[in-house]
Amino acid sequence: MAKTIIYIHGKGGNAEEAIHYKPLFGNCDVIGFDYESQTPWEAREEFPKFFDTVCRNAQPVEIIANSIGAFFSMNALTDKKISKAYFISPVVDMKKLISDMMLWANVTEEELKCRKNIPTAFGETLSWEYLCYVKEHPVAWNVPTHILYGDRDSLTSYETISCFADQIGATLTVMKGGEHWFHTDNQMAFLDQWIKKYI
Repeated sequence: MAKTIIYIHGKGGNAEEAIHYKPLFGNCDVIGFDYESQTPWEAREEFPKFFDTVCRNAQPVEIIANSIGAFFSMNALTDKKISKAYFISPVVDMKKLISDMMLWANVTEEELKCRKNIPTAFGETLSWEYLCYVKEHPVAWNVPTHILYGDRDSLTSYETISCFADQIGATLTVMKGGEHWFHTDNQMAFLDQWIKKYI
């Protein structure tokens, strides 16, 4: 039976990006997931419902997840039967990322606790509720996973991604000159070769 591939986009992305992956997976069913969730607790409601609807009779199922989409997937789909995951620039340590953003915005944890939500100059809103949630719900992911990472990723350090890959036994491929957002012709060609290696 042909595989079902679910593509889960990153922030600002959309389900139509799944079209890029169709030629890579031959006769497999490649489905883009246009989710609405903005937080991991919303994803825990939305993602399993979509997965169950789309994959009720499908086996095996693999996912391709980008950036925050990978983080939401690890929070929401841990109990689902996923045979393989391809993570592109995944956010793997949200607690550290929020802490980094607090440093960039010169916001203390006490200040965030008092004010609850603090907009930043770089376009993100820091949230006390979000920080508390990720502290209380650490990621536990046991799906065979391949990770693609650009060495110019501005959100996740190599140390963080490498440590995470070691923890879950994932392969880690690093693109020199790659960014958090893989989008140039050169980056997408590298991404395609990376996927083909593990299909």
